[in-house]
Amino acid sequence: MVFTLSIGIYPAHAQTGIRGNLNGHVTDNNGAPLSHVNLRLMPDMHISHSDEAGNFKFSNIIAGSYKLHVSSLGYAPQEIKVSIAVGKTIRLDIQLAASDQSIEDVLVEAKVGNPDNLIDVSRSAMPVKVIDRRQIELMGSRRLDEVLREQTGVAMVNDIASGSRAVGIQMQGFSSQYIMVLVDGQPMVGRNNGNLDLSRISVTNVERIEIIKGATSCLYGSEALGGAINIITRHGAVEPQARAALFYGTRNLVDATLEGETPFQGQRGSILLTGNYYRNDGFNTDRRYMNGQTIPPTENLTLQSRVRYQLNEIHTVGLQARLNSRRSNNNQAFGRGASLNNNLDNLRDDDINITLNLNSNYSNGLRSMLRYYYTQFDTKMDIVRENSNALLSNNEFNEYNHRIEQQFAYAASSSLKFTSGLGGNLSQMRDASVEQSDLLWNAFAYTQADYIPSETINFVAGLRYDHAGTYGGQLSPSFGAQYHPTEKLTFKVGFGRGFIAPDFKKRYQIFYNALQGYTVMGAEVVKQGLRDLQAAGEISNIQEYTLSNLPDRLLPESSTSFNAGWAYSPSNKLKLEGSWFYHRQENFINTLQIARKINQEQIYTFENIALAYNTGFELSASYSPMPKLDVNIGYQYLITKNKGIIDSISAGRHPYYSIRDARTGTDRASVPSDYIGLWNRSRHMLNANITYRMPWSLTATARANFRSRYGFDDANSNGFYDRYDIEVAAHVIVYASLEKRFRNNRLTATLTAENLFDYVDRLIPGQMGRLLSAGLTYRLFKG
Repeated sequence: MVFTLSIGIYPAHAQTGIRGNLNGHVTDNNGAPLSHVNLRLMPDMHISHSDEAGNFKFSNIIAGSYKLHVSSLGYAPQEIKVSIAVGKTIRLDIQLAASDQSIEDVLVEAKVGNPDNLIDVSRSAMPVKVIDRRQIELMGSRRLDEVLREQTGVAMVNDIASGSRAVGIQMQGFSSQYIMVLVDGQPMVGRNNGNLDLSRISVTNVERIEIIKGATSCLYGSEALGGAINIITRHGAVEPQARAALFYGTRNLVDATLEGETPFQGQRGSILLTGNYYRNDGFNTDRRYMNGQTIPPTENLTLQSRVRYQLNEIHTVGLQARLNSRRSNNNQAFGRGASLNNNLDNLRDDDINITLNLNSNYSNGLRSMLRYYYTQFDTKMDIVRENSNALLSNNEFNEYNHRIEQQFAYAASSSLKFTSGLGGNLSQMRDASVEQSDLLWNAFAYTQADYIPSETINFVAGLRYDHAGTYGGQLSPSFGAQYHPTEKLTFKVGFGRGFIAPDFKKRYQIFYNALQGYTVMGAEVVKQGLRDLQAAGEISNIQEYTLSNLPDRLLPESSTSFNAGWAYSPSNKLKLEGSWFYHRQENFINTLQIARKINQEQIYTFENIALAYNTGFELSASYSPMPKLDVNIGYQYLITKNKGIIDSISAGRHPYYSIRDARTGTDRASVPSDYIGLWNRSRHMLNANITYRMPWSLTATARANFRSRYGFDDANSNGFYDRYDIEVAAHVIVYASLEKRFRNNRLTATLTAENLFDYVDRLIPGQMGRLLSAGLTYRLFKG
């Protein structure tokens, strides 16, 4: 690290009696000026960028000690201690050394604070992965699900029952309902059959994405039973600038973005406005059996604003608002000839989020954040039989949520830090398929301590208490440790526990799906619902033994996560990582077939299973064989089992006692070894990414995702996944992109290819065929 520091007396017309300035100049090893270098003055999170001449400035800064983080793609990052003096201007001359790899850029971004959250995810007891803005740009991705599907241990799942519109996530074997998704630290609402549809979230305004695997309920709450994904949007304008982007692709894909930001009152405040419009014509993966689209045509509009203003030397207020509106209309035809049925499938949903916060930094090292969060999600989906105009299904769902939280962060010393918080949440759901709609409330409190006794070891420990209305309270502890015997080798271990109470739908839902031909009844209404259907003569059989053993209400689920791993960097060109995980789920809520109608349509409800588990390991490697070439590979091995099913097979309980070979039509008694695991989980998953930065400001990427076979449908009707069931075949999806920058990086042209080799399977209704697109992005900078 090379820099010089000098103090000069400058006119103080922009200063108060307790403020000073910081100016400087950034160059490379040869003394050439570097533009667009990122500079962040911590802990107050002032942001600046160097101009075309390499100059930067921070004006009207409160006097005191700061750390200046300096980073630029292709250069080794620096951290410089700076003292701002009253009425004076500090000047720095900084020289950045070229770096042989880009891995450190991701790590630097991971340490940048979030102005809307005092929780530092890099100190989580569970494994953390950070995807920065530059990685997202190189992928050419437009929606959140497109970014996440290329990460190790992550798979995107598609919910057929919701019209193939709920594109959710699966992580280390956990389904979407156990993964909390947050935007700037606030949880999103509006789940469809447990899936929070990630395809409705645009990433055009995303600064970075944090992925935490394993039970993180200690910090984020009960929904984070299997992990959390925190989306950090852009913040902190230094100078007026704007960005416009337009992409067009096959199937009439359009993705248009307008974004503008500016500081005001000498950078005491900043405002950011973003708008994104997205549409496509959908896609049909099942042309043999139906007309129309299995991925419906979609139009999506996202508007977002963020305002921050520093009231004084201590307090900063913030306001953030976000609107997402989606419309989708689809015409599906089933059958042939005279039996052809046309169904019109219409969907609309609107998502409104508003956040207010007060951020306070005190001179004794205490930081405080008080924030209020309001969100409203409205959706309506109806299905109409076109030839008879009969309404087959009419599902309308509304969710309202109020959340208030007070966070504290305190550094007792350089080696001991605390993060704590308390708050409450009040929500209400209205659903035509839910027999009862009550207010759902919960209160919570948590604390986490970060202790670094020496340069080679550090610990993090936390405890959270949640009280979930009628289900009472639950403690969720976590613990993590890291040991660094050398600079090149690190060992990690983590433990976490969490719980989640059953939602309204699992308790009270009575939902009929006309297209797929089944009914779902909540656990607290299934007994009376079946009696009503039986009295009406609509039931052919009921599993009386199973029904009599069902409890009157579900129990909360809980999970315990263990993780142990290592990281080894033998050189600047190579980084290797590995980890083992084990997630134990108690009172796991499982879907259970309970009855059949006279028209052979099935009726399902929910039950608690005593124990289920996900276990396996992940391996990854990052290698830079030459300065401009990066290769990244990740692999996950996963085993998922429901111990309740294993015990039922061993005991010969209905319906698990038999297995049928569909090819021969013979039955035999099932044994535990027949049980493969949970549905829709691949034993093997692998992802690879190659990035090559060529001359002439050209960057090319090629990526590939592999999934081994996984269970799709229960052909045996015996309640578990065995080798005679319907499976999705092993497959590889390939992606590629090419980026060219012009006019000092202000203009960017991008070509992308998704599913390059056009892999399509009717059993993967959410996987589009080949999608080619091209786009231009233009950035306006002041001066």
